[in-house]
Amino acid sequence: MIRKGLAASSLAALALAGCAVPQSRIAVAPIADKSLGLGSLAAPTIATDWWTALGDPQLDRIVNDALAGSPTLDAALARVRAAQSTLAGAEAARRPQITADASEQFQRLSNVYIYPPPYGGTFRWVGQAEANLSWDLDFWHRQADAIRQAGASAQAAQLDYDAARLALAGTVAQTYVELVRAERQITIARSTVDQRDQSLRLARLRVKSQLDSNIDVRAAETLLAEANQALVRAQGQREMVIHALALLAGRGADYYATVQPSSLRLDAVLPLPNTIPADLLARRPDILEAKARIAAAAAGRQVARKAFYPDINLVGLVGLQALGIGNLFSSSASTYGPGAAVHLPIFEGGKLKADYEGATATLDAAIADYNQKVLGAVREAADALTRIKTTAADLAQQRQATAGLADVRRLDNVRVSSGLSSRLDLIGSDVRLLEAEQETANLEADKAVANIQLLVALGGGFDPAAAPATPDARTAP
Repeated sequence: MIRKGLAASSLAALALAGCAVPQSRIAVAPIADKSLGLGSLAAPTIATDWWTALGDPQLDRIVNDALAGSPTLDAALARVRAAQSTLAGAEAARRPQITADASEQFQRLSNVYIYPPPYGGTFRWVGQAEANLSWDLDFWHRQADAIRQAGASAQAAQLDYDAARLALAGTVAQTYVELVRAERQITIARSTVDQRDQSLRLARLRVKSQLDSNIDVRAAETLLAEANQALVRAQGQREMVIHALALLAGRGADYYATVQPSSLRLDAVLPLPNTIPADLLARRPDILEAKARIAAAAAGRQVARKAFYPDINLVGLVGLQALGIGNLFSSSASTYGPGAAVHLPIFEGGKLKADYEGATATLDAAIADYNQKVLGAVREAADALTRIKTTAADLAQQRQATAGLADVRRLDNVRVSSGLSSRLDLIGSDVRLLEAEQETANLEADKAVANIQLLVALGGGFDPAAAPATPDARTAP
């Protein structure tokens, strides 16, 4: 009888619920990979610890410190744990739920209610102890959709953590290149200071010997001050970079002293393609994370849609009920029984429809976010490739210019030494040579940064095969 009644009520409820589900259309579509103009070849394999190819053990240490103690990664890991706990809660909701309740209360019993004489109108102890069973049968797979939603969110959180690790390693490597840049600027400035200090001493000696005028001394002093200014700026820049590295490593001022002169090779060979690879989107954890967010939003939309359907539960209880403390534990006080419960939303003021529309909007937003990340990934890779090519060409021309200015300065020194020119004539060539050497060092660092940016844009050492599988983003009208 229970089964027949349950079946009849379920069919009636389903008929009512099927008519009550409104339409909510998805307005945004994911970008098709074929429309992005990606290359036809796969990118080369990138090692998980790709930064070691730069050949600096100190960089390896700082990256490892950052990956082990960065607050950024700690926050991402906390989001992973929170998503996993949500998944565990969704899975638990699908299992049978058993609770126990017990109470004993001294109260006056009504004499115009269900209590017959001599109990009505008297004070008695009323007690009960029972265990309750509730099991959501999940006929419409709403709980299954909730589990899929929580599972996709957990996978997205893990991929977000992977993306944070990749971004952090890339940021540390690029910042470390800035350390190398500053150290090269310091080396150039110190060499220039030494040269100009020697020139100043020579000028003073020639003035003392009445071979030059004080104008030559003032010119030499000007050149030396300009070189010292460049040295002070480069030293200050190096200290700022060290502060940034300590922050990335999740450390304080005690970390500054541990950063020693670098040994990084700016011309290190990294596994980089010449065109945007065909498998770009499958290599990046942020793209896979966005896909997982779409799957989570799609499952959440199904949860909201199926909220219009009836909830059908199996229920049951077993326990004791009695008037008087002594009677509570007697065999006559026992009570038990199975049953079924059906909940059907009939009028809820538009709340379910609003929830459904909101879930559809969340899905649209997830798809739009995915599209934005896809386009951003393609641009990042294209920009890095362009930056590498243009910087390489610029660097080749800059090296030629620097070599030419060095020859000009050498010839000017010869003319000054021969008395054919004044030391004032050296100011222009010295300034141009210093600027050229500084620009050469900057372009070498820029090229190394562009290489790292392209490597990170390709997904770094992220292994899609080892990542959690991106769930299917199934949707319904």
